[in-house]
Amino acid sequence: MFSRLTEKFSEITDRLRGAARVSEADLDATLREMRMALLEADVALPVARRLMDDVRERALGAEVAKSLQPGQVIIKIMHDALADILGGQRRELEVSGIPSVILLCGLQGAGKTTTAGKLARLLVAQGRRVAMTSVDATRPAAREQLQVLAGQVDVPYLVGEGGDPVAMARSALGQARTGGHHVLILDTAGRQVIDDDLMGEIRAVQDAVKASERLLVLDAMTGQTSLPVAEQFHAAVGLTGCILTKTDADVRGGAALSVAYSTGVPVRFVGTGEKIDAFELFDPQRMAGRILGQGDVVGLVERI
Repeated sequence: MFSRLTEKFSEITDRLRGAARVSEADLDATLREMRMALLEADVALPVARRLMDDVRERALGAEVAKSLQPGQVIIKIMHDALADILGGQRRELEVSGIPSVILLCGLQGAGKTTTAGKLARLLVAQGRRVAMTSVDATRPAAREQLQVLAGQVDVPYLVGEGGDPVAMARSALGQARTGGHHVLILDTAGRQVIDDDLMGEIRAVQDAVKASERLLVLDAMTGQTSLPVAEQFHAAVGLTGCILTKTDADVRGGAALSVAYSTGVPVRFVGTGEKIDAFELFDPQRMAGRILGQGDVVGLVERI
């Protein structure tokens, strides 16, 4: 993800690094290049404009004028502005309650069920007792798929009793509480498109279980079309974050910038491949550094 944007931004920042003086005309020319790079990366126009305005305002301040290395200062300003739009500081999951419910929502095809398995594996590695359940009352195959994934990551699958999603969710939550599980990952139904029935169903499930985390699973390859999806889910359940899937296939990455800025919902995790372990925390500060071609030493150390 972001490989094209990183390539363009790296060329721009390389020119800035050695600059002993950066005039206002130089800055405007640089920001025009950056704006075009953002638009090519499928970043929404209002987001690109806001980011460039923010960088320009900070760069024209006394901080740059007094610096002996104005190019380096501007790069730092770019980094901070990018990190702010991506969500600021990294946020850990709120799973202090026992059990804490993590509600996953999203459209069909975004990779929601697979993401549930990946998230369960990550939480188990952190030493938490995790259970999973599906409240998709209309698609038995979806429930069976999640049950298979639960077996692969060695966590229990709780079968919610009842004929509707709310009853199934309450039943599974009761079982998780009785079983002493720290976290219940609750996979909701998906649709090809958003409709009122889906929104009402997910809202009712959230009212019943009071999930501490409500995460929207988005296909990174959908680009700007993910914006209205995120906005509608956010209006329905008050999202606490989103998870971007298929980031290994999307070299543009504009969805991450656009969704985080337009909805105020930060990216919390990214799926980086099809394998069950291809999943990682999203850190806005480190991602901003990667976009600017500064690498991610911390991420490399964590993987090692």
